Amino acid sequence: MELHPAAPATPGALPDDASLLASARRALGIEARAVEALSSRLTAAFAAACRICLDCHGRVVVTGMGKSGHVGGKIAATLASTGTPAFFLHPAEAGHGDLGMITRADTVLALSNSGETPELVVLLPHLKRLAVPLIVMTGKGDSTLGRAASVTLDVGVDEEACPLNLAPTASTTATLAMGDALAVALLEARGFTRHDFARSHPGGTLGRRLLLHVEDLMRTGEAVPHVAPDAPLSAGLLEMSRKGLGMTVVTDEADHILGVFTDGDLRRALDKQIDVHATTMGSVMTVPGRSIGPHELAAEAVHLMEVHRITALPVADSQGRLVGALNVHDLMRAGVV
Repeated sequence: MELHPAAPATPGALPDDASLLASARRALGIEARAVEALSSRLTAAFAAACRICLDCHGRVVVTGMGKSGHVGGKIAATLASTGTPAFFLHPAEAGHGDLGMITRADTVLALSNSGETPELVVLLPHLKRLAVPLIVMTGKGDSTLGRAASVTLDVGVDEEACPLNLAPTASTTATLAMGDALAVALLEARGFTRHDFARSHPGGTLGRRLLLHVEDLMRTGEAVPHVAPDAPLSAGLLEMSRKGLGMTVVTDEADHILGVFTDGDLRRALDKQIDVHATTMGSVMTVPGRSIGPHELAAEAVHLMEVHRITALPVADSQGRLVGALNVHDLMRAGVV
């Protein structure tokens, strides 16, 4: 007898936009309520967890299985980038040699919604022998992990966003939010600054915005456009054209900045039908004009350009002398914009 494969089931009608949006809003509502419910659970236990981390002379070792493991990896990364040395340890690998990564100077942060994750429970005797503090984030404080913990943080939820109430959704969101709350509390307690953050993110946009200074990017020497106040406007236009910054600085004999002449000033001057050979730069420049110091952050130059709707800035030292210049393209090439 010849067997034929069964015909595929006829798919049902696709849901309309309203149904899809309703499902999404329901999920977001459930997760938002799960996070909001955490506020009332920030008790002395949370403060105790913070103090354990602050007193830790080693690293915070974050561990969790499955979806909790994915959340744990993010929590470890956030802690590490905000002043609390941390790394993620896969619990299954810990039982096959990686447990040696944990030292007596460390603290362990274990994530388990049920509090009964076998791969974590089996580690408890080893953690006990090491005498390391154990912080547990769980939805069931009376679980095996909850009872073994030095501090238990309640991240339980009334329901998952999954309509089957099975897939970890609201519970993982709540755990992630509690991890962020822990990281932020530790960040503030340590006095962690923007510059500290930049030092741990040197390769990213945030690092460039926080580490680069104007003096790192500015043009200097002959590349800086400048003219005397008694120079004719025609000379100023030639200087602007040669240097390609869209502006020129007007300086005295000691290089003190007297004003700035930009493309906008040029348009206004031409509207008045002035003689570019008879008109002096001092009579058409903007006084005093915007400038920035060489030790200011490059991000501050971006801010000034955005607020004042300009594309270039002269750089002045503490005595107001011209030492450099930069424009928006310099900032873009450096990745600050």
